[in-house]
Order: sequence, then structure tokens, then C-alpha cells
Amino acid sequence: MSTSSITVAVVGAGIAGLSAAIRLRIAGKEVIVFEQNSYTGGKVTAFEKEGFRFDMGPSLFTLPHLVDELFELAGKNPREYFNYHTHDEVCRYFWEDGTKLTLFPSIEKNVAAVSSVFGPSEGGKLFDYFEMARRKYDLTAPFFLEKSLHSARTFLTPKVLKVLAEIPKLGLFSTLNEENEKVFNAPKLVQLFNRYATYNGSSPYQTPGIMQMITHLEHSLGTHFPVGGMHEISQSLTRLAVELGVRFELDTRVEEFIIENHEITGLVAGEKIWTIDQLVCNSDVKYAYKHLMPKQVKRPKKTLAQEPSSSALIFYWGLSEQFPEMDLHNIIFSEDYREEFENIRTNGPFWEDPTVYIHISNRLEPGDAPENKDCWFVMVNTPYDQGQDWEAIVPLVREKVLERISKALGTAVEPLIEVEEVLRPQDIEKRTSSVGGALYGTSSNERMAAFLRHSNKSNSIKGLYFCGGSAHPGGGVPLCLLSGKIAAQWLVNDD
Repeated sequence: MSTSSITVAVVGAGIAGLSAAIRLRIAGKEVIVFEQNSYTGGKVTAFEKEGFRFDMGPSLFTLPHLVDELFELAGKNPREYFNYHTHDEVCRYFWEDGTKLTLFPSIEKNVAAVSSVFGPSEGGKLFDYFEMARRKYDLTAPFFLEKSLHSARTFLTPKVLKVLAEIPKLGLFSTLNEENEKVFNAPKLVQLFNRYATYNGSSPYQTPGIMQMITHLEHSLGTHFPVGGMHEISQSLTRLAVELGVRFELDTRVEEFIIENHEITGLVAGEKIWTIDQLVCNSDVKYAYKHLMPKQVKRPKKTLAQEPSSSALIFYWGLSEQFPEMDLHNIIFSEDYREEFENIRTNGPFWEDPTVYIHISNRLEPGDAPENKDCWFVMVNTPYDQGQDWEAIVPLVREKVLERISKALGTAVEPLIEVEEVLRPQDIEKRTSSVGGALYGTSSNERMAAFLRHSNKSNSIKGLYFCGGSAHPGGGVPLCLLSGKIAAQWLVNDD
């Protein structure tokens, strides 16, 4: 077996791995990225079939400045590499009884929309609700999302004392559902704002009320969509990385980390031993400890014992007709939200009453579908894979999803499907090595879950760092960009 020597290895070319690699290269490091797939981006990838283009993974794009920041650090104009639409709607919501509501990235428009459907008393509550969400975000994001929770430096600043003083108001000791029920009388509005628990694969009946802050991202900071689709996020970052001199070893599975005297010294990949000084692991943390770490490495038991986040079942449908009543983001709610999340948590019959999310990218990117046709990404939340019989489950979900959508639109949808592909939890695991196909690593169904996510720096192995959805601060495109940033900062500061 041959050997090679490099300075920093990044294992995994997901969004967090790309973020870390770019920052480390700008800092002067020699960087090589190992990726088991033939493409970069991890979950942020795409495919085309019979004239339809589908983003396979994340469909929501917020905080675009985090992408721009990487180009600006490299002295580049972001608009020469990456562009995006700023959309005038957040989401269109549908309920089984025929109720419909569209919300916007405008508090005034939202007040008017909610007032017209649920009455002025409910609509008027949004002013205080969004101000509360903004306050929670502004107080906590600079410390709990943008910095390491495992560094004493994060907590040794006067500003942190202000945050600590506000803890009783942050909703850490009550659930998202309980916090929302304090505000709204209309059960449908409680359900609507409860949905933000799904942004990190959690249940609103368990995740802390601080999750209300996520509403601020869409309704106050805006909803966006990349020109060329979500896939362009990973592709533009890959182009930047290559220009900067980052090397990529695609179709190369890392087999083992080499650790000697509590220090990372190399890895085995592509039938070669690579000698390295430092390693950034963008693989799922549980996968890394189970398959990549030598047996003598001490395992962080509390972290690895955390409950995985939910997964998803996604149907990619190319439709022969368009539905103007649907927009970029659409949600058709279940009738019993609590029961739905309990079934997801306990591996129950979630398919009996699923909430259906429909993303139609050709609303902003017409080239994603042939003329007068629609490109649908249809998703339901599911338990992570625990050996369920997905071959039996998928048809049950499909039938219920089609029934729910057809009722909402007043049109039978199934005869309109020209193209179809399906992504199941075990497919997600196979593509990304996320254990059980969990979309966000671990759930946030515990009050202190944020503090239990794996640190961006190993406490026991010198030169080993972590980033990605299973590490701090969590999953989703913006948080993965921040995770790569934090890991790279740790590494550079340790030099």
C-alpha cells in the first residue's frame, strides 16, 4: 500500500466540509477533501430525468450571506459565482377542511393574511410574536449558533451575561407547542408555527420553545432560492475551492483514521495511507466512531446515545400540468399533528395521517420543468431507518399523499405523473452515511440537546475536528456552513 503526505484532510464534501476546506485553504493550509460519492455537496445534490430537474435534498435557503461570506473571504465577487432569487412568499398552507393561508416575508402582510382567515385578534398577535422570535434569535445566534459551545471563550464575555439573564424568557424549559399555545387561540396557527420544530428533525411537543426563533429567519430575514437550484450552493462552493487549490479525491471512501498517542497522524483511503497533520471530519459522528475510529479511542457515550433526528420519504414527480394555486413552498397539514409526531418518534404508523410538504422549484426556475409542466419534490417526515419494511411502507405513504394533495387541489394528481423517483431513509444513509438516514444528525427533543451535540474539536485526540449536521450547531444549509466555519477556526487557532 502506497503512502502520501498532506497537511489537512477533510473527510466528506458536504456543505460543512466545503465550508471548512475553503476557509482552511484561505488560511494557507494544503487541503484535500475525500468524498465517497462521485459528486460534492452531500445531501445538496440533484438529478435530471426526461426534461425535469430535481434538487434531491434541502429545498429551503435562508441566510444567503453565509454563502457570500466564503467568496468575500477569498477576495471574490459572490455574484460572479452564485446568485439567488429573493421570493415574495414564505409558504402556502392547506388544511383538510379547506382552510388556506399564505404567509410572506413581511409582518404587515402576515397580519393582514392571518386576520382575514382567523380574525383580527389572532392576526394582531403576530407583531409581538415575530418581535419575540427576533429577540430570541438576536440574543442566542451570535453565541449558540456562530460560536462553539465547547469553548470557555464563548462564555467569558460580558454579552453572554446578558443572554444568561434572559434564559427564563427564552423558552428553554417549555416546549415549542406550549409556547405557541400561550400566544394563539386558533389551533391551526399553533400547528403552523409548531412546524418549525421540523427544521432540525424534532417534535414541537418535545423540542424547547426557543425554537420559535427560526420563524424570524423566513418571515423577517426573507426566503430565497438559488439561481440554478439548491444544487448550485454546493457546486459554486466546489468551483471556488478548486480555484483556491483545494484537491478533491472523489469516489474515495475513507476506511480508517490512524491515531497514535492520542493524535491524528493519517488515514486510509483509496488503497493508500495518507500521512496528515490535521483532520476535519464531515462524516456523521456516529458513523465516524463506529467505522472510522480505532477501537481504542474513547467514545463520547452521552453524545452517541442521543436520539437521531427524523428522516424523510421523498417522491420526485414530474407532472404533465401546472397548478397555479401552489407556489415554491407548500404544506398540507395532517389532521392530528400530535399523533403524527408521536408516530414518527415511536416508529408508529406515521403514514396514516402525514403532513405533506411540496416544493416546486420551477416556480422560480422555469427551466426545471418542460413548458406547462410541474416539477414536484414531495416529502413527508418519517422515523429514521430502524429496519422497517420500507417496500411495504412506501406504497401506503404514496397512496395517502396522493389522496391528501388531490383533495386540497380538487384534482386527481396520480394520472398526471409522468416521471417518478423515490428516496427512502436507507437511501439517504447509503448516499451520505448519516446513520438511519437521519436528516439532522440528532434531534433537539431534549432541553439541553444543543449542548450535547458533538463538539467541533475532539477533546481526546489532537488534530481532530468535526463539522456537519451531527456536530455543533446542527443540520440544514446555514448551520452546516457555520459548523465548517467553527471547525476551521478551531484548527487555525490551535496552530
